[in-house]
Amino acid sequence: MSLNEALNIASEKNLDVALVSPNTVPPVCKIMNYGKYKFEQAKREKEAKKKQKVFELKEIRVTPNIEEHDFGFKSKNARKFLEDGAKVKITVRFRGREVNNVKLGEAVINKFIEELSDIASPEKKPLLEGRNMFVILSKKA
Repeated sequence: MSLNEALNIASEKNLDVALVSPNTVPPVCKIMNYGKYKFEQAKREKEAKKKQKVFELKEIRVTPNIEEHDFGFKSKNARKFLEDGAKVKITVRFRGREVNNVKLGEAVINKFIEELSDIASPEKKPLLEGRNMFVILSKKA
């Protein structure tokens, strides 16, 4: 039908004429309640966003020469974060000449991995970037 006919029908029924496919010959339009359509679309998007899973990343920073009590405290916090559903990033920060003894930092990270092995597993092996060595632990499925 012509555009004028469509506009007349839409105005009689208090509806809108929406352009569906502008690239076809002739262009395709639809008579609809555009406000209701936009509301339904926003509602669907909101529902889809609700079902999205967002993960949290918690970071725990330590030094290569961490004491036993501090290690226990930090591992207890890491366990709590993992149980809450977050991923945990263990970072060993090397200061000054400590960067020459990378093995100490790797030992600390491996001790964390071993301590939390019952509920978590490392995503990758420990990685050294500049003066920091880190590993990301995620909860086992």
